[in-house]
Amino acid sequence: MRIPRWKKWLSYLIELHIESAPGDLNPHLYVSLKKGRFQLCTKNAVYSYEDKYDNFKRIFKQLDLDFLENGNVLILGFGLGSVPILLRQNRLKRLSITGVELDENVIYLASKYALDKIEYPTEIIETDAAAFIQSTSEKYDLIVVDVFVDDVIPEQCRSLEFLEACKQRLSDKGILLFNALAATDEDKDEAEQLYFETFEKVFPTGKLVDVLGNYIFVSKKSSLKNES
Repeated sequence: MRIPRWKKWLSYLIELHIESAPGDLNPHLYVSLKKGRFQLCTKNAVYSYEDKYDNFKRIFKQLDLDFLENGNVLILGFGLGSVPILLRQNRLKRLSITGVELDENVIYLASKYALDKIEYPTEIIETDAAAFIQSTSEKYDLIVVDVFVDDVIPEQCRSLEFLEACKQRLSDKGILLFNALAATDEDKDEAEQLYFETFEKVFPTGKLVDVLGNYIFVSKKSSLKNES
């Protein structure tokens, strides 16, 4: 969607509300323009922020992503497509993107404000992330788990069964990135419990990475540049 130049300039001074799309899953879902980028938010969380989605921007800088060229990427919790936008900024020219998103209103907003910014073939599937990962037979070189309802990770996406299913869907070279909040001490305690009591059992060679305000669980610490 084209935004007038004056409105983009103004967004560097103040955040501009663009559109609300409330629904049963997200009663406070809206898009705003901030610093020239579309931001997708709920009452308590930022779902997407184009190339300023800093949690993934920071983790991608720490990963050697060359193996992903010509790869197959699965994004559970697509939002407005910040992950593929950031992958393109990391000079990956050829990827195939599958996005899974349960909220039809998020898909509507992504279609309106994001898909024209994504330079890869992209398919968005409207379904539950846990159901999809159990049913697909496809293999992926990168699986990103960024599933929230507002600021809560659904219980089914915190389970051993879900993570085991994700592991089965990784290619031999594939890695999984799991996003968890770490903005408060309570967030950190909950995320660390999830990592050490569940994630580490499925991915014993993984690592918890602090990306300032979030933790990213990485399935293979050897994929991190400073761990190679």
